[in-house]
Amino acid sequence: MTAAMVVDASVLIALMNPDDVHHADAVVLVRRGAIAGGLVAHPVTVAESAVGAAKRGRLEQVRRAFDGLGLVTARSDPEEPWRLAALRADARLPLPDCCVLDLAMESGLALATFDARLAGAARRRGVPLAAA
Repeated sequence: MTAAMVVDASVLIALMNPDDVHHADAVVLVRRGAIAGGLVAHPVTVAESAVGAAKRGRLEQVRRAFDGLGLVTARSDPEEPWRLAALRADARLPLPDCCVLDLAMESGLALATFDARLAGAARRRGVPLAAA
């Protein structure tokens, strides 16, 4: 998997919503990530990011936008559920956040997030954070 950073749902949601308070920062992060080698997201992150679009009947539009960004959806491995369980128990983060954090930890890539709790958990585990 070649990518410059792992993105979480807060970044993807902000990117797709020009009214989001983090939209401008999301644009900067995604541009930097795309230039530096690409973006990767956990499948749960992609699904979480597309719920609003699905509710509005715009799922295909978001899918095309993510494809246009070159967003790569990470593949699972047989150990992932066990790592997620341990991470969830230790970090006490919601499971979608654990998915993103595990992906960043396993890939060694920087994590792009606007979620303060997730960022704190990443810092405590030595995961670099992408900054806008």
